[in-house]
Amino acid sequence: MQVSHCLIRRTFFGHPLTKAGSGLVQQTKGKKRFVWLFPCFNLIPRGDIFCRNLASPVLYESYSSFCFSLDVCLRFCRPRSSTTAADTSGEDILLKWGLFLVPLTTFCLGTWQVQRRKWKLDLIAQLASRITSEPIPLTLDPMELKELEYRPVKVRGHFDHSKELYILPRSLVDPEREAREAGRLTSHPENGANVITPFYCTELGVTILVNRGFVPKKKLKPETRLKGQIEDEIDLTGVVRLSETRRPFVPENNIEKNRWHYRDLEAMAKVTGAEPIFIDADFRSTVPGGPIGGQTRVSLRNEHMQYIITWYGLCAATSFLWYRKFIQKLPL
Repeated sequence: MQVSHCLIRRTFFGHPLTKAGSGLVQQTKGKKRFVWLFPCFNLIPRGDIFCRNLASPVLYESYSSFCFSLDVCLRFCRPRSSTTAADTSGEDILLKWGLFLVPLTTFCLGTWQVQRRKWKLDLIAQLASRITSEPIPLTLDPMELKELEYRPVKVRGHFDHSKELYILPRSLVDPEREAREAGRLTSHPENGANVITPFYCTELGVTILVNRGFVPKKKLKPETRLKGQIEDEIDLTGVVRLSETRRPFVPENNIEKNRWHYRDLEAMAKVTGAEPIFIDADFRSTVPGGPIGGQTRVSLRNEHMQYIITWYGLCAATSFLWYRKFIQKLPL
């Protein structure tokens, strides 16, 4: 007894079965003949011992009856397989449109970054226009001051060098040097501090805080730059700056040691007795031996183009894979 080569393994109540599309082959006296158990399904258990026992007519007839009964059961169970197919089809549809959310989401994120880039470019243009405008007299109205950040103002008065504050560490803002080193892999900016000095405004009758500019570490102490300690009454131009909150990983201000790491106008005003009004002196305020003015950074980070390329690139890649998988039905 031999079994056709076209065999498919199955399991019936935990017992391994084999499906043969061409039936069984019975060997009798050197001749081969096909024995069809039933028209459409031929199921036989695996194992050489069982197949050899089919040579017995009694076992053969018993086995034929068993297979016929099993075939009838499988015929009546076919509607359940269609239900399974429907469930599988439903799962495929859910997977198909669920994965479609990936290119859709990345497309929306890319479009959002386009709008963000437009907003950032408008903000940069507005900032550049504001900082290059003509200086106006300083106002003491807090509500107006909030609208004047980066706006040049002019004041007249004198400094109180006995109450200097130091914001550190800071590097020198030098646009020319930064332009020269723009293409270099490394740069070595000079480190130091910004000197914050109370300034009494004679016309307004109040004391404000002025960032006179940058000094290197070796010139941090006032006695090392006595030539630059202006005592006379002067006209000063600077840009309005507002208070800032501490950024992540930035140390807390150490008031006792006079080491400031960010602009906390309320705390600075309390220490010096000045109003919480702060301006950055422009570069023209620089005097020989004194701090270097013009230390206002007006550049804003604009990395939205990188995000646009990233999101739209992911959208294109995932859209191609989705189309190939679910529309063209091709393997990935």
